[in-house]
Amino acid sequence: MTIAVLGATGMVGSRVIAEAVARGHRVLALSRKPGEGDPNVTPLAVDVGDPEAVGEALAGATATGTTATGATMAGAAATGVTATGATAAGVTATGVTATGTPATGTPATGTPATGVTATGTTPPRPPDAVILSVRTFPADREFLVGATRTVLDAAARLGTRVLVVGGAGALRSPGDPDLPVADNRAYVPDEYRAVALAGTAQLRTCEAHADADWVYLSPPAELEPGERTGRYRRGTDTLLTASDDGRSWISAEDLAVAVVDEVENPGTERHITVVHRSST
Repeated sequence: MTIAVLGATGMVGSRVIAEAVARGHRVLALSRKPGEGDPNVTPLAVDVGDPEAVGEALAGATATGTTATGATMAGAAATGVTATGATAAGVTATGVTATGTPATGTPATGTPATGVTATGTTPPRPPDAVILSVRTFPADREFLVGATRTVLDAAARLGTRVLVVGGAGALRSPGDPDLPVADNRAYVPDEYRAVALAGTAQLRTCEAHADADWVYLSPPAELEPGERTGRYRRGTDTLLTASDDGRSWISAEDLAVAVVDEVENPGTERHITVVHRSST
């Protein structure tokens, strides 16, 4: 499965990538400043606020073949891959024999074939799922709503499902379904209320997008780096609390487990949440 992750370098996004790779998935990591290192992760520098860039990145997520940008032999055409440093007649360039007229006894001139696309490529196809994990603090409601709309628009055109890692503020309060968590000071201190309300606006943006296939995952009230236990309890649109200590919390590592579980085995609910589950 190919999974695109927007917000790849964030607390949740980076852990989602690690979890997905550990399960054998290929990941397209989209971020303003993506990192590198894992061969199963393709980093792309993309601003989630740029609709055109996001659309192009997702549409070309699994294109095969590359652009021939290295040195090529005179009169030869590199097929399928970049012909880098090829010199002698009939010699295989990076595992693919160059076709066309061989440069008999003539070394490559070193002139790059910049902008020439290699032949033999297959059409690009969209990723199997898109995960949007973007959060701002202080709250930037306009950016969050705009980024969410951009991703939903692009995914709808491609027919790809989107999992939005949202906020707890969009949930109902336990024991009082008419009280949004964003307005419940027991779970959301005043300094985080703007962030919680931005998350609620993000959910409303999803609900207004009739053409997109999406699920909105609200974490519990507390989310922080911690241990990966692989255990959690799943709910729908009401905040959950842990059975052992009554806290509404989960580690970012276990939230990532829940995210990838949902991608691999999608449920039917549009709005879901999770919480830490003890071993007892």
